[in-house]
Amino acid sequence: MEILSLPAVGFLIVLLSVLFLFAELLVRVKGIFGLIGILLLTFYFSFHLTSLSSILWMGLVFAVGLGLVILDGKLLNDGTFGLIGLIMMVTAVAIPSPTFLYGLLVSSGFLIGTAASFLFLRVFPARSMWTKMTLKDRLSSEMGYNSMNAEYKNLVGESAMTITPFRPSGTIQVNEKKYSAISVGSWIDKDTAVVITSVDGTRILIEEKKEESKRHPI
Repeated sequence: MEILSLPAVGFLIVLLSVLFLFAELLVRVKGIFGLIGILLLTFYFSFHLTSLSSILWMGLVFAVGLGLVILDGKLLNDGTFGLIGLIMMVTAVAIPSPTFLYGLLVSSGFLIGTAASFLFLRVFPARSMWTKMTLKDRLSSEMGYNSMNAEYKNLVGESAMTITPFRPSGTIQVNEKKYSAISVGSWIDKDTAVVITSVDGTRILIEEKKEESKRHPI
């Protein structure tokens, strides 16, 4: 256990724990990565925090931060709560650090582990909860794809209703069908009438519909 007093070891433990925890959120691995991440974090907190109450408090801060990240990814999709959650999680692992250097290293390990977790998407199937936050790859004709899907092409000029907030991506509904889209130039609230301005492959751009002023006869 004394090996955890070394800043480099703390850096490695935090990096691996966060790497596996976020990988659990990104890909479908039946809880294996989540279990590894929780065990490594428990090992880290139990060494640096001497009392049960302090372990519970820091564990709670970390868990609430993780919950905010999940909430943002699954429901809100605007990144605000996700950023707050990440700050809470970094704070939870940095506070128990015995020195400034140790805290700096474990904070760096947290950020590196978070970024590196996206590499698992290249190997394992992704969870569907994050599809609202990211756009699909653009498949251009230069790459050998017929990127202008006929169904999507026919959407240009159609009216739609937003069923999620756009910050700037979100989901619209057109004739009982749902599509991922991007707002042009501004954020748009939920339940707002919009119009589809253009389509590039499966990339749909929308603008808020502006009411035209009625013309009165002279």
